[in-house]
Amino acid sequence: MLHFFVTHKMSVALVAAVLALSCASLSTTALADDALAGPEAPVPVNKQTILREGMAVDFNAEPLHPERTGGKVMEGDFANISFRISGADDNQPLQGVYPGVWIDLVQTADGERKGVSLDCKNRVASYLQGLVGMRPMIDLNSYFVMVLNQDPSISVIDPVVGITGITSLFTSIALERPGADWAKTTDEKWLFVTMPRAGKVAMVNLDTFKVEKNLPAGEMAMRAAIQPDQKYLWVGNDIQGSTKSGVTVIDIESGEIAASILTGAGHHEISFSGDSHRAFVTNRESGSVTVIDISKLEVIKEVDTGNVPISVAYSSLSDAAYAADGVSGVISVIDPETGQIFGKIETAPGLGPMRFSNDGRWGFVVNPEANFVYIIDASTNKLAHTVKVENKPFQIALTNTFAYVRSLDSEHVTMINLQELNRGGDVILNNFAAGVYPPSQDDDIRIADAMVPAAQDAAVLVTSPADATVYYYMEGMNAPMGAFRNYGHKPRAVQIANRALKELEPGLYSTTVKVPMAGTFEVAFLNEAPQFLHCFTMEAAVNPNVEHKTDPVAVEYLSQRESLVAGDEMKLRFRLYQPGSGKTFVDAGGVTVKFFRAPRYDLTELLATHVGDGIYEATLPFRDAGSYYIYVAAPKLHAGYQDLNYMTVLVGKARTSQNTPETGK
Repeated sequence: MLHFFVTHKMSVALVAAVLALSCASLSTTALADDALAGPEAPVPVNKQTILREGMAVDFNAEPLHPERTGGKVMEGDFANISFRISGADDNQPLQGVYPGVWIDLVQTADGERKGVSLDCKNRVASYLQGLVGMRPMIDLNSYFVMVLNQDPSISVIDPVVGITGITSLFTSIALERPGADWAKTTDEKWLFVTMPRAGKVAMVNLDTFKVEKNLPAGEMAMRAAIQPDQKYLWVGNDIQGSTKSGVTVIDIESGEIAASILTGAGHHEISFSGDSHRAFVTNRESGSVTVIDISKLEVIKEVDTGNVPISVAYSSLSDAAYAADGVSGVISVIDPETGQIFGKIETAPGLGPMRFSNDGRWGFVVNPEANFVYIIDASTNKLAHTVKVENKPFQIALTNTFAYVRSLDSEHVTMINLQELNRGGDVILNNFAAGVYPPSQDDDIRIADAMVPAAQDAAVLVTSPADATVYYYMEGMNAPMGAFRNYGHKPRAVQIANRALKELEPGLYSTTVKVPMAGTFEVAFLNEAPQFLHCFTMEAAVNPNVEHKTDPVAVEYLSQRESLVAGDEMKLRFRLYQPGSGKTFVDAGGVTVKFFRAPRYDLTELLATHVGDGIYEATLPFRDAGSYYIYVAAPKLHAGYQDLNYMTVLVGKARTSQNTPETGK
């Protein structure tokens, strides 16, 4: 199956060029035209302009916190990278361009040249091929797919690079306990994962994909939500029949608990007004919605919304909160300022989750008991459409053009075109199959989103726990374009870590990056139409507050992935070396190997033996079939298991008389 997906908002034409390059050699004839040639000697400043093919491109790199860096782009700190693109003649901003941009180190602060054998043109060609080991330090076109697993881990998948041809797994994030829900900040810097059995929230750094802290979050920390202004993370504490049930409010900047607010018993869904002045918390057992003043972190109203308030959502268009009662089928419309109900929308008993379209106009509420999706018009606060969706619809995801509905008893995802909702009459439905098995085949359906929009506006990612796979669907296609295997892990939910440029205003494309080190960087800018490549230069100053490791460590796995079956042993060989210089670490002492069968069975740790020239060896027994993850640690070199890349090995079932070593059949 094809494991290539459109990153960010690259058009089909640029994707075709990428595919052509990925099948070509590094001579890259597709980038060899004069129109694509970059300058021979880029000017080493952080503000540069290029005029070409009727376009003006202004590049600017500036520190996010100039007060603490002396106005310099500095290693270890954040920088704003922006491109203002306009017509060269009329200076009118060019919208919807979305160039390809890569940033890579070409010279360290001490003058060492990096990658001198490749010019900018050939660097970009190697990036587009998706080769392991040929990646830029910063890729502003990419995103990572994060999969919340049933076991205590998050799989981080690179949708472009297939590691060793076996899996696209980029890394794995170990959690203290299994996660239930998650929420990320809009700047894509932090991900918060609730762990009910631990009473904590894992605070994950999305730059490093590592857990920075485990924050106390109260008993049975379940639902996670971040208010629009990004000040507080809200966590629902699902304590049934208890006076302790409510929400824990965590200050995102400090990681400290700002408040613990008692609301009512049962599961809590959480929503916010667009101005972050009000929070709305459902109390499923108490039959109410609690309205909270966020500035004071105090309850201002308990609203009786029926027997079982199953969901709550806010519409930016009507500036109102909508609470759906699962027993009566009534949707109450709540004024955020007074907490009063000023409207009711009648549907049918059996309601479930509710979501509003991005513009706040259309509200979608599923009814798995009656097999309906109800569509509310927030401009009138009336029921606009009742759409029949078979097989127990239970989840909703929205892009700018479609609503996606997942049903429990079908592998198909139903699509509702938002553009048709104004026309009246019957709503035309489309669908595609996301897997082979329906979600009901899995007995561990959780509250976190199993469908989310991809990094571009017109695509979604859909998890299929029963298939242990995440599917990628692009709008307009008859079937998913491809899939990500989640080897050995059962996926609960999916999320995106987006690295891409965003159009902040017409013609201005920008993002924030963490500068990895000091030195001279090459900023490659690839435009599609007209097609050209230009290389800007960015200088990053040495940061006196950053501790520099004189001997960074990397691992190179030397063992071949031979055909292995249960009961076999593998002689693992690997080399520890210093990136850049290639210096090997001879007899580092105490080097260990940890390996386990996914999700985390048969965890084993062994001591590796140095066999010469910085090469280490350990014999790994594989008792059972499955996907194995192999990690290396060198404590004396300050390199832990999470600091070095890992290796995956697929072990088949034991051979039988019909399963010979020669054929493997």
